[in-house]
Amino acid sequence: MTDKLDLNPMATGVPGLDTILGGGLPELSFNIIGGAPGCGKTTFAQQLMFGLAGPQCKALFFTAMGEPPTKMLRYQQQFSFFDVDKVGDSVHFVSLAPQVEEGDYAAVLAQILDEVRTHKPALVFIDSFRSFIEGARGDFREVASLQTFIQQLVAQMTTWKATSFLIGEYTSNEADRNPIFTVADGIFWLDQHMERNAMSRKIQIVKIRGQKQRPGLHAFRIDERGIRIFPRIIPRIEQSGEAVAAQPLQRLSTGVATLDDMLGGGIPKGYSVLMAGPTGSGKTVLATEFLASGAANGETGVVALFERSPDQMMNMKLDALVRSGQVAMLSVRELDLSFDEIVHELLSTIDAVGATRVVLDSLSGFELVMTSEYRDNFRESLYRLSTVLRAKGVTVLMTSEQEDRFQQLSLGPHGSGVLVDAIILQRFVEAQCQLHTLISVVKVRGSRHSRDFRSFEITDQSIVIGTGPAAFDGVLHGTTRMREPGEQ
Repeated sequence: MTDKLDLNPMATGVPGLDTILGGGLPELSFNIIGGAPGCGKTTFAQQLMFGLAGPQCKALFFTAMGEPPTKMLRYQQQFSFFDVDKVGDSVHFVSLAPQVEEGDYAAVLAQILDEVRTHKPALVFIDSFRSFIEGARGDFREVASLQTFIQQLVAQMTTWKATSFLIGEYTSNEADRNPIFTVADGIFWLDQHMERNAMSRKIQIVKIRGQKQRPGLHAFRIDERGIRIFPRIIPRIEQSGEAVAAQPLQRLSTGVATLDDMLGGGIPKGYSVLMAGPTGSGKTVLATEFLASGAANGETGVVALFERSPDQMMNMKLDALVRSGQVAMLSVRELDLSFDEIVHELLSTIDAVGATRVVLDSLSGFELVMTSEYRDNFRESLYRLSTVLRAKGVTVLMTSEQEDRFQQLSLGPHGSGVLVDAIILQRFVEAQCQLHTLISVVKVRGSRHSRDFRSFEITDQSIVIGTGPAAFDGVLHGTTRMREPGEQ
C-alpha cells in the first residue's frame, strides 16, 4: 500500500475536546471510551454522536445493557445536545441485550453486521461493552471467545469505513491486561475524584493514533448542555533573555502619581504585580485606580472577584467603569472549581472585551474556590496563571491578603513573590493610639525603584502618599512605632 490516505479530523462539537485531541477526531478510527460507573461515559458518547450525525453521517448506537434504550434516552433527552429530530433518521438505537444475555458472541456479531448493512452508518457506538462479559452466560463467557469476537468485530469495522466507539466500565488497572485496548486507535479515559466533600471530573486522551494530543488530565463539567472540557493550560516557552532585555519597558500609570514615581515611572507593560497587605489597608482602592487610569487612556480592563460579590466590591468609581463597559467584572465564588475552569473563564472574558489590564482580587479567594488538588499546589497554579497572562500581553495586578504581625515582613504563605515581576507592600503601624498605613515597593524586575516606606492615606477625594520616607524608630512592645510630631 503506497497511496496515502488522508484521515481528516472531524469537529466533535464537544467544547474543548478538539483542542485536547490535537485538532479533532480522526475519521475511520476505532476508539474506546472507558471509566468507572457514573463518570459520564454515555453522556460523552451521545454528545459526540449528536454533534457528528447528520444526513450524510448516519449513526448507530447499540445498547448491550439489560435496561431498554427508552430508559436511557429518557435521561439523555434532558441535555440540550439531544436532537429528537435526528432520532430515527440520522441516529438509530438498537438493543443487543437478548443476545448478550445468551452469551453467544456469534449471534451478537451477526445482528451488528445486519444493522450495519441496513443503515450504512458512518458512526457506530456500542454501550456498554463491559456487558459482553458481565452479561454473558455459559461457555461463551471465556476470554478467548471474547478476544476472537473483538478481532472479528474490529476487522469488520475497518471494512465499514465507519468511526466506531466501544464504551465500557473499566478501571485504569484493567487497561494493561484487556485485549480490547491493544487494537484501539484512540482511548478516552473519564474519571471522577472525590476528596473530602469535593468532587471533580477529569478526562485523559490516553492515545490517539496519527496526531499529537494534549497530555495530562483535563477537567470537565456536566451541566444542562452536556459535557464541557477545560483543556489543561500549558504555558508557552518565553523568549530568550537577550530578546526580552532588548525591548524597552513601556510604563503604565497606577493612577497615583507618587506611586508611579516609587515604581520608577509606573508599572512596566505586561508585568504581573503583587499587592500584598492586611485587611483594610487599601488594596482594592488602589486596584480600582489602576483600572480607572487605563480607562482614561482608552484601555479596557477586567476585574475578577474571588471573595466578595459584585455588590460588596462596588464603589462609585468602579461602578461607573463597569456600567460604561470600560471594565468587565467576573465574579467567581462557586467552590471546588478546577484551576483550568477558572483560567478559561478569565481568558474568555479578557478576549471578549479586549482587556489590557486585569485585576485579581484576591489570591486568597482564588485559592479558596479551587478544588483541593489545585489548592495543595497553589504555587504551581499561580506560576501557570501568571505565565499565561504574560503571554497574552496583559498587565496584571493581584491583591494578596496577609496577616500583619508588625515585626515581620510577609508576602503570603506560598512564596508567591518570586513568581511575579513587581511587589507593592502595605503595612500598619501604631502611633497616638491609631493605626496608620505605610506603602513600599519591594521589587520591580529590571528597573530601579524606591525602597522607602511612605505614609498612605485614603481621603474622600483621592489617595495621598507621602513624598518622602515615613518617620518611625523601630519596634516598641511588639509594634512598629511612628515618630511623634516634634520628636528628634
